[in-house]
Amino acid sequence: MKVLVVRLDSFGDVLLAGPAVRAVAAHSSHVTMLCGPSGDPAARLLPGVDDVIVWAAPWEGFDPPAVAEADVDGLIRCLTDAAFDTALILTSFHQSPLPTALLLRLAGVGRIGAESVDHPGRLLDVRHRRPPGRHEAQAALDTAAAMGFLPHPGDDGRLRVLPPPDTAALTGNGPYLVVHPGASAPARTWHPERCAEAVDLLTDAGHRVVVTGGPGERELTREVSGHTAVDLGGRTDHRTLAGVLCLADVVVSGNTGPAHLAAAVGTPVVSLFAPVVPADRWAPYGVPSILLGDQTAPCADSRARSCPVPGHPCLDEVTAQDVVRAVHKLLQEGG
Repeated sequence: MKVLVVRLDSFGDVLLAGPAVRAVAAHSSHVTMLCGPSGDPAARLLPGVDDVIVWAAPWEGFDPPAVAEADVDGLIRCLTDAAFDTALILTSFHQSPLPTALLLRLAGVGRIGAESVDHPGRLLDVRHRRPPGRHEAQAALDTAAAMGFLPHPGDDGRLRVLPPPDTAALTGNGPYLVVHPGASAPARTWHPERCAEAVDLLTDAGHRVVVTGGPGERELTREVSGHTAVDLGGRTDHRTLAGVLCLADVVVSGNTGPAHLAAAVGTPVVSLFAPVVPADRWAPYGVPSILLGDQTAPCADSRARSCPVPGHPCLDEVTAQDVVRAVHKLLQEGG
């Protein structure tokens, strides 16, 4: 059976779909993942994915293409030619699967399932309803199960990626912590000065610190690293970053893709979590973690990209000392 799994949004969202993808793969001969450009690198890290189709949907992402630019006809032709038997559409709690389902119907996919609050008409064969407060990873597994895709009995349901490469040449020898200061949305970032202070305090406490960031975050990682940490800003692709995070004792990160990647390689996370999205749905999954940040702040559940509250109190009231204490608690619990 050829199955298409759809998750059209970000890198972290696709990682959270990983347990559901493995459940699908346990019952399928071939699994293709349809994802957006930002989710593509994550899809290629997931066990169980045989093939990836990349398509930028006009209804997903921070800067979606216009409908006329999205080549909807080209996508439908591609999906028709692939002749999928079944499709599982995965979305966040606030997203509708129905635009995608319509395109899959036009492509002749025989059986389509998704979680949907809206009445789907004839667009879905299986309509799943999410229980309240379900984590995104578990909700995806629930939707897969509603389609008949139960996990393999030996699967623990945690996030997972393909084995990462050895990154000792980048990080150096010996134990280390990772601090990842950036995030895709300003509302989810801790102040760089606080982050740099945390790096200094962790170094003073005897820890080696590695600071990570994407190509567009080199200035940020340079500021946060100072003269004490290893600065890997712009020096890792997603697979290499997985290797760096895998060997870390603890990762300090906001609610962003690398926090989920750390969870996928089994590394504990100190999560600087802005409550613009609910932590019960988006916190690091399946690993020891400590959540820092005021989850009752006025920005809670706003899904804001930029903080709507002057002073960004939900995160900027977190001190460097708070982070150091959280790191030490995770180290003690894991020791």
